[in-house]
Amino acid sequence: MGQTSLFEFTAEEKIPLDEVCELVYFPGWLQRDRADDIFSELLNCTPWQQPEIYVGGRQHKIPRLQAWYGDEGAVMAYSGKRFTPNVWTPLLQTLKLQAESAAGVQFNSVLVNQYRDGQDSVSWHADDERELGRNPVIGSLSLGASREFSLKPRSSGDSSAIEAQAGMGFEHGRRRTNGVKQVLHHGDFLLMCGETQHRWLHAVSKVRQSVGPRINLTFRNIIHKS
Repeated sequence: MGQTSLFEFTAEEKIPLDEVCELVYFPGWLQRDRADDIFSELLNCTPWQQPEIYVGGRQHKIPRLQAWYGDEGAVMAYSGKRFTPNVWTPLLQTLKLQAESAAGVQFNSVLVNQYRDGQDSVSWHADDERELGRNPVIGSLSLGASREFSLKPRSSGDSSAIEAQAGMGFEHGRRRTNGVKQVLHHGDFLLMCGETQHRWLHAVSKVRQSVGPRINLTFRNIIHKS
Protein backbone atom coordinates (compact mmCIF):
# COMPACT_ATOMS: atom_id res chain seq x y z
CA MET A 1 0.00 0.00 0.00
CA GLY A 2 3.00 2.30 0.03
CA GLN A 3 2.68 3.22 3.71
CA THR A 4 4.24 2.23 7.03
CA SER A 5 2.14 -0.16 9.09
CA LEU A 6 0.49 1.34 12.13
CA PHE A 7 1.77 -1.51 14.32
CA GLU A 8 4.80 -3.73 13.87
CA PHE A 9 3.51 -7.18 14.80
CA THR A 10 4.86 -10.51 13.68
CA ALA A 11 1.79 -11.68 11.80
CA GLU A 12 0.80 -13.73 8.80
CA GLU A 13 -1.28 -10.99 7.24
CA LYS A 14 -1.95 -7.28 7.68
CA ILE A 15 -5.13 -5.94 6.14
CA PRO A 16 -5.20 -2.16 5.65
CA LEU A 17 -8.72 -0.73 5.79
CA ASP A 18 -7.68 2.84 5.01
CA GLU A 19 -4.79 5.17 5.78
CA VAL A 20 -5.36 5.09 9.57
CA CYS A 21 -7.14 1.76 10.18
CA GLU A 22 -5.74 -1.77 10.03
CA LEU A 23 -6.48 -5.39 10.85
CA VAL A 24 -3.71 -7.77 11.87
CA TYR A 25 -4.63 -11.42 11.28
CA PHE A 26 -2.93 -14.38 13.03
CA PRO A 27 -4.27 -17.61 11.45
CA GLY A 28 -3.86 -20.66 13.65
CA TRP A 29 -2.69 -18.53 16.57
CA LEU A 30 -3.54 -21.42 18.90
CA GLN A 31 -2.54 -25.00 18.17
CA ARG A 32 -5.51 -27.22 17.40
CA ASP A 33 -5.36 -29.36 20.57
CA ARG A 34 -5.07 -26.30 22.80
CA ALA A 35 -7.87 -24.53 20.97
CA ASP A 36 -10.06 -27.63 21.42
CA ASP A 37 -9.40 -27.73 25.18
CA ILE A 38 -10.08 -24.00 25.62
CA PHE A 39 -13.29 -24.19 23.61
CA SER A 40 -14.57 -27.12 25.69
CA GLU A 41 -13.77 -25.41 29.00
CA LEU A 42 -15.38 -22.13 28.00
CA LEU A 43 -18.45 -23.80 26.54
CA ASN A 44 -19.11 -25.84 29.68
CA CYS A 45 -17.87 -23.59 32.50
CA THR A 46 -18.81 -20.04 31.47
CA PRO A 47 -21.78 -18.45 33.33
CA TRP A 48 -23.59 -17.61 30.10
CA GLN A 49 -26.24 -14.90 30.03
CA GLN A 50 -28.57 -13.59 27.34
CA PRO A 51 -29.30 -9.95 28.26
CA GLU A 52 -32.05 -7.85 26.73
CA ILE A 53 -31.40 -4.59 24.90
CA TYR A 54 -33.66 -1.91 23.45
CA VAL A 55 -34.08 -1.95 19.67
CA GLY A 56 -36.72 0.28 18.10
CA GLY A 57 -38.16 1.11 21.51
CA ARG A 58 -38.72 -2.54 22.45
CA GLN A 59 -36.73 -4.99 24.54
CA HIS A 60 -35.18 -7.96 22.74
CA LYS A 61 -32.86 -10.71 23.89
CA ILE A 62 -29.53 -10.46 22.09
CA PRO A 63 -29.11 -13.30 19.51
CA ARG A 64 -26.15 -14.93 21.30
CA LEU A 65 -24.94 -15.73 24.81
CA GLN A 66 -22.27 -13.72 26.60
CA ALA A 67 -20.20 -13.24 29.74
CA TRP A 68 -18.07 -10.28 30.83
CA TYR A 69 -14.78 -10.66 32.72
CA GLY A 70 -12.26 -8.10 33.88
CA ASP A 71 -10.39 -6.23 36.57
CA GLU A 72 -12.36 -4.74 39.43
CA GLY A 73 -14.19 -1.64 38.24
CA ALA A 74 -13.94 -2.52 34.54
CA VAL A 75 -17.68 -2.03 33.99
CA MET A 76 -19.07 -2.35 30.47
CA ALA A 77 -22.05 -0.18 29.53
CA TYR A 78 -24.24 -0.35 26.43
CA SER A 79 -27.90 0.00 25.51
CA GLY A 80 -28.60 1.62 28.87
CA LYS A 81 -27.27 -1.34 30.86
CA ARG A 82 -24.16 -1.74 32.99
CA PHE A 83 -22.31 -5.05 33.26
CA THR A 84 -20.06 -5.70 36.25
CA PRO A 85 -17.20 -8.03 35.36
CA ASN A 86 -16.82 -11.59 36.57
CA VAL A 87 -13.47 -12.34 38.21
CA TRP A 88 -10.80 -13.57 35.82
CA THR A 89 -10.48 -17.35 35.61
CA PRO A 90 -6.96 -18.85 35.39
CA LEU A 91 -7.64 -19.77 31.75
CA LEU A 92 -8.80 -16.29 30.74
CA GLN A 93 -5.93 -14.69 32.63
CA THR A 94 -3.47 -16.81 30.64
CA LEU A 95 -5.17 -15.96 27.35
CA LYS A 96 -5.14 -12.27 28.27
CA LEU A 97 -1.36 -12.36 28.75
CA GLN A 98 -0.93 -14.08 25.39
CA ALA A 99 -3.18 -11.53 23.68
CA GLU A 100 -1.23 -8.67 25.26
CA SER A 101 2.03 -10.14 23.98
CA ALA A 102 0.66 -10.33 20.43
CA ALA A 103 -0.94 -6.87 20.52
CA GLY A 104 1.75 -4.95 22.35
CA VAL A 105 -0.87 -3.32 24.59
CA GLN A 106 -2.48 -4.17 27.92
CA PHE A 107 -6.03 -5.45 28.32
CA ASN A 108 -8.10 -5.38 31.51
CA SER A 109 -11.33 -7.02 30.32
CA VAL A 110 -12.78 -9.51 27.86
CA LEU A 111 -16.24 -10.08 26.42
CA VAL A 112 -16.93 -13.77 25.76
CA ASN A 113 -19.67 -14.42 23.21
CA GLN A 114 -21.19 -17.76 22.25
CA TYR A 115 -22.84 -18.05 18.84
CA ARG A 116 -24.86 -21.23 19.39
CA ASP A 117 -25.59 -21.84 15.70
CA GLY A 118 -25.88 -19.99 12.40
CA GLN A 119 -28.89 -18.01 13.61
CA ASP A 120 -26.87 -16.29 16.36
CA SER A 121 -25.23 -13.08 15.23
CA VAL A 122 -24.12 -9.57 16.09
CA SER A 123 -25.40 -6.66 14.02
CA TRP A 124 -23.35 -3.77 12.62
CA HIS A 125 -21.67 -1.87 15.43
CA ALA A 126 -18.35 -0.45 16.63
CA ASP A 127 -16.55 -0.92 19.93
CA ASP A 128 -16.42 2.83 20.47
CA GLU A 129 -17.87 3.16 23.96
CA ARG A 130 -16.55 6.08 26.00
CA GLU A 131 -15.00 3.66 28.50
CA LEU A 132 -12.61 2.36 25.83
CA GLY A 133 -11.04 5.75 25.07
CA ARG A 134 -9.79 6.98 21.72
CA ASN A 135 -8.57 4.44 19.14
CA PRO A 136 -8.82 1.26 21.25
CA VAL A 137 -6.98 -1.86 20.12
CA ILE A 138 -9.36 -4.83 20.24
CA GLY A 139 -7.98 -8.37 20.27
CA SER A 140 -10.40 -11.04 19.00
CA LEU A 141 -9.89 -14.80 19.49
CA SER A 142 -12.15 -17.21 17.59
CA LEU A 143 -12.90 -20.78 18.69
CA GLY A 144 -15.20 -23.43 17.27
CA ALA A 145 -17.12 -23.07 14.02
CA SER A 146 -15.76 -20.79 11.30
CA ARG A 147 -17.77 -17.62 10.74
CA GLU A 148 -17.40 -14.66 8.43
CA PHE A 149 -16.37 -11.36 10.04
CA SER A 150 -17.45 -8.33 7.99
CA LEU A 151 -16.46 -4.67 8.16
CA LYS A 152 -17.70 -1.59 6.36
CA PRO A 153 -16.78 2.09 6.65
CA ARG A 154 -19.17 4.32 8.53
CA SER A 155 -21.23 6.79 6.59
CA SER A 156 -22.25 10.15 8.05
CA GLY A 157 -25.64 8.68 8.97
CA ASP A 158 -24.36 5.58 10.76
CA SER A 159 -24.83 5.14 14.49
CA SER A 160 -22.71 2.70 16.50
CA ALA A 161 -25.31 -0.04 16.03
CA ILE A 162 -27.36 -0.33 12.83
CA GLU A 163 -29.08 -3.11 10.98
CA ALA A 164 -27.29 -5.05 8.26
CA GLN A 165 -27.78 -3.81 4.71
CA ALA A 166 -28.41 -6.08 1.75
CA GLY A 167 -26.32 -6.02 -1.39
CA MET A 168 -23.03 -5.10 0.28
CA GLY A 169 -20.00 -5.64 -1.94
CA PHE A 170 -16.74 -6.84 -0.39
CA GLU A 171 -13.18 -7.42 -1.50
CA HIS A 172 -10.80 -9.11 0.92
CA GLY A 173 -7.53 -7.42 1.78
CA ARG A 174 -7.95 -4.29 -0.34
CA ARG A 175 -9.02 -0.79 0.49
CA ARG A 176 -12.60 -0.39 -0.67
CA THR A 177 -15.37 2.04 0.16
CA ASN A 178 -17.92 -0.74 0.59
CA GLY A 179 -16.29 -3.22 2.94
CA VAL A 180 -13.95 -6.08 3.83
CA LYS A 181 -14.63 -9.62 5.01
CA GLN A 182 -12.49 -12.27 6.68
CA VAL A 183 -13.48 -15.83 7.59
CA LEU A 184 -12.24 -16.55 11.12
CA HIS A 185 -11.43 -20.16 11.96
CA HIS A 186 -10.85 -22.20 15.12
CA GLY A 187 -7.82 -20.75 16.94
CA ASP A 188 -7.46 -17.59 14.82
CA PHE A 189 -6.62 -14.24 16.40
CA LEU A 190 -7.44 -10.83 14.91
CA LEU A 191 -6.46 -7.33 16.02
CA MET A 192 -8.45 -4.23 15.12
CA CYS A 193 -6.07 -1.27 15.29
CA GLY A 194 -5.73 2.44 14.65
CA GLU A 195 -8.97 4.37 14.22
CA THR A 196 -10.95 1.29 13.16
CA GLN A 197 -13.57 1.59 15.93
CA HIS A 198 -14.32 5.20 15.02
CA ARG A 199 -14.29 4.88 11.24
CA TRP A 200 -15.59 1.35 10.59
CA LEU A 201 -18.43 -0.93 11.70
CA HIS A 202 -18.21 -4.71 12.03
CA ALA A 203 -20.66 -7.60 12.23
CA VAL A 204 -21.08 -11.38 12.28
CA SER A 205 -24.19 -12.06 10.23
CA LYS A 206 -26.61 -14.98 10.39
CA VAL A 207 -26.02 -17.85 7.97
CA ARG A 208 -28.52 -20.24 6.43
CA GLN A 209 -26.35 -23.34 6.45
CA SER A 210 -25.98 -25.51 9.52
CA VAL A 211 -22.95 -24.57 11.63
CA GLY A 212 -21.83 -25.58 15.09
CA PRO A 213 -21.24 -23.30 18.06
CA ARG A 214 -18.57 -20.61 17.98
CA ILE A 215 -17.01 -18.78 20.92
CA ASN A 216 -15.38 -15.39 20.42
CA LEU A 217 -13.32 -13.51 22.99
CA THR A 218 -12.74 -9.78 22.48
CA PHE A 219 -10.05 -8.38 24.74
CA ARG A 220 -10.36 -4.67 25.61
CA ASN A 221 -8.95 -2.05 27.94
CA ILE A 222 -11.48 -0.04 29.95
CA ILE A 223 -9.99 3.43 30.45
CA HIS A 224 -12.74 5.06 32.54
CA LYS A 225 -13.33 2.56 35.34
CA SER A 226 -16.39 2.86 37.57
